[in-house]
Amino acid sequence: MHAQETTFKELVQGEKQYQVPLYQRTYSWQREQLQQLWDDVQELVEEQLEGRAPAAHFLGSVVLAPGRITAGGMQRWLVVDGQQRLTTLMLAFTALRDRHRERGGAERQADRIHDLVLVNKYRNGDDHYRLLPTQADRDAFTACVESSPKAGGPGNVGAAYRFFVAALTEGEASGGEAWTDAVETVLSGLLSIVEITAAEGDNVYRIFESINNTGVGLSQSDLLRNYLFMCLPTRGESVYRNRWLPMQELLGPANLELLVWLDLVVAGNSRAKQSEIYRDQKKRLEPLSADEAALEAEIESLSRRAGRLMRILEPEREPDPELRGVLERLSRWGGQTHYPLALQLLDRVDGGQATTHQAARALAYAESYMVRRLFAGYSTTGSNRVFMEMPRELEKDEDPAEAVRRILSKNKAGARVWPDDDAVREAIRTRPFYKAGRSNQRLQVLRRLEESYGGSEPVDYAKARLTVEHVLPQNPAQQWFDLLAEEAEDGQGPDELHALLVHTLGNLTLSGDNAKLSNHPFRRKQEILDSSALRMNQEIAGRERWGRAEILDRAARLADRAVRLWPGPVSGTVPGDDEWSGWKELRAALLAMPTGTWTTYGDVAALIGTHAVPVGQHLASKAGLHGAYRVLTADGRVSVGFRWPDGQEHEGARTCLEAEGVPFDDAGRARRSHRLTTGDLAALLGKETAEEAVPVPQTEVEQLSAADRFEAQLRDNQTKETAESVLGALRFWERQGGHLAYGRASETSCFPLARFGGTTDTRTLWPLGIYPVSGTVEIVFQYLKRRPPFDDEPLRRELMTRLNDIEGIDLAEAKLDLRPSFPVEVFAAHSEEICAVLEWFAHTAALAEARRMPDEDPGAL
Repeated sequence: MHAQETTFKELVQGEKQYQVPLYQRTYSWQREQLQQLWDDVQELVEEQLEGRAPAAHFLGSVVLAPGRITAGGMQRWLVVDGQQRLTTLMLAFTALRDRHRERGGAERQADRIHDLVLVNKYRNGDDHYRLLPTQADRDAFTACVESSPKAGGPGNVGAAYRFFVAALTEGEASGGEAWTDAVETVLSGLLSIVEITAAEGDNVYRIFESINNTGVGLSQSDLLRNYLFMCLPTRGESVYRNRWLPMQELLGPANLELLVWLDLVVAGNSRAKQSEIYRDQKKRLEPLSADEAALEAEIESLSRRAGRLMRILEPEREPDPELRGVLERLSRWGGQTHYPLALQLLDRVDGGQATTHQAARALAYAESYMVRRLFAGYSTTGSNRVFMEMPRELEKDEDPAEAVRRILSKNKAGARVWPDDDAVREAIRTRPFYKAGRSNQRLQVLRRLEESYGGSEPVDYAKARLTVEHVLPQNPAQQWFDLLAEEAEDGQGPDELHALLVHTLGNLTLSGDNAKLSNHPFRRKQEILDSSALRMNQEIAGRERWGRAEILDRAARLADRAVRLWPGPVSGTVPGDDEWSGWKELRAALLAMPTGTWTTYGDVAALIGTHAVPVGQHLASKAGLHGAYRVLTADGRVSVGFRWPDGQEHEGARTCLEAEGVPFDDAGRARRSHRLTTGDLAALLGKETAEEAVPVPQTEVEQLSAADRFEAQLRDNQTKETAESVLGALRFWERQGGHLAYGRASETSCFPLARFGGTTDTRTLWPLGIYPVSGTVEIVFQYLKRRPPFDDEPLRRELMTRLNDIEGIDLAEAKLDLRPSFPVEVFAAHSEEICAVLEWFAHTAALAEARRMPDEDPGAL
């Protein structure tokens, strides 16, 4: 075998083709992997634009084996390993080519990418493509290369293409054409790849097998430890026993690696990556490599920081009550964003350079920055960088609290916007808070608001098991809609008003009785809320009714508390970005929509926290807004007011949608199965879906109680025949060895589970959830795409095909990454056929597990 370092541009130049063998799995990179690559690309772009000499970023290896040479002399290569990286870069270049075409005046750049990177211009058929993925991915990939109307459809290939289109569109909006050109430079020549080529006649499958079945490698901290103690020939044993080993035992492997990374960041290396800490630490310590005393001092300093890191990870270790309180809140918030600042502050406190009160205030400003951005709907992207850069910006002789507030108040477009009081009040009134951030963050905000009431008997949150409750239910009975109809504005239906109000903070509270509250009328909810120990629930129970006026009034009261609890930026700060964040979210949602889907003005309005009318006005006023033609009226028609930027009439929008795969009926209405709801749009943007969408572990008593609630809700909301048929199918499932699990939300969902694996590794998998109040059955492709074996796209497609073969089920292919649904009445009418699909699902999962663990019994359903 031969290995050499190269770049993507050098790898693909010349007439050649890379073929992904059939034994390789389908393309599987998802948002997390794409975002990680894109973060690296952006860093290199930034260095390029600032005139610094960017160091090449090592992307990984590509292992190739020579294939047959075609009649015309074109070399074929089999991609033994590295197809995920290779496919990702090809898709990035298709998006870059299309970005050049859209901006106008860059056709030559677009043609150059197409001819020199993506295709063999003078070849036909499959030979035309520089990369030929596996058969399952081929249509989706070639649709992107050929700029077909179906480019960017469902599945991982389409999602990756859409990710890069969105990233390039938004990046160019702020950075201009020079930024886009720098991206091309980085993708072409600054991503380092090791090209490994096998010799003629090598066993390609054996090579693939050996590469993908290696043992556990050394971690970054292992490599650093080995280097340090190689440089300590006389002191090594003593230093290891007295310093390194206690630190290692205190932290554990993962936290030791975290500490070594934070040590770099706090020292001022704001670009340190956790994947490259050995390289950076070695570079920093090499000048000391011959000085054992200096290296011992470095290890001793690291050991002291280990204790401080444990106070961040386990705040109960912090002795000062005020500082412990804010560390606990940040710990419950989750993530590592605050770690660099917190560690630097504890360094100062322990070194006598700051008081615990100053450190607590500084961290409280950091908390406020994150909470206020959550309220206003700003992305978390970039926040890590803000806090990684902070150690370099803090002045040693300055009050750290005032310094942190000053630094965070330096508004920059997007990445560092700290919303002021007015922005927070407006966001709390209008934005769908329930769709913001992660569930633990929403819970933390509501908990802090409740604690601000100062109840005489504090709630034990550890035991209470509280969840977020919608007072106006997510799936309301008709009498709720009757109430909302009284307050709907001209041209606004009660369902649209419901969508605008239901997820706002004014309608949300905490409760341990979600199942009891359910979608009951407000009078019944009043009784339950009035008996709650939570002051905010007693306040809601004191209302006479619960509609638009009450929700907005409560939102205003909560906003008053919020601006006091979470102080804002330095007064008089000039906003760094005067565009409302909702319009950015709208653009992101349109860019994320797969081809073959549509949505409504109301769905988009509910997503971003406004009304359908301003959404329509904004779409009409912004020429060239990507995907605007996919936004239709509530009944699925093209709006009579829709116009293309060039003045083309609205019939053209329907033509585009039909070319993408959206069917229309004779009355000009798009098929509803292809519609994306507010929840679908949120999922496509990477927002966490509501916690009731997945089953939760329960004790035997809780399981029985949940089963009773599910049956009661099913019987109360569905016909007797439907309820009996659904319950009969679920009993059949259990007799076959299957299991049932339930959600904890007010609408008690039910999930048929398959358990598989051996005695040492039992896992669960579920294909659908049944919702008894709303009367829907959701197919959870969104979750399956992350769970073997259904993370393999062809298996998810087969599941969809088997379900669509059942009369009454019409799942749109474009929703293969989402949670499409069908009526529970269809489940009831065709329960035997659906049970057959469930058995196939469980059998497929068990077979895959048996192949993964051949020595284990694959188990039952």
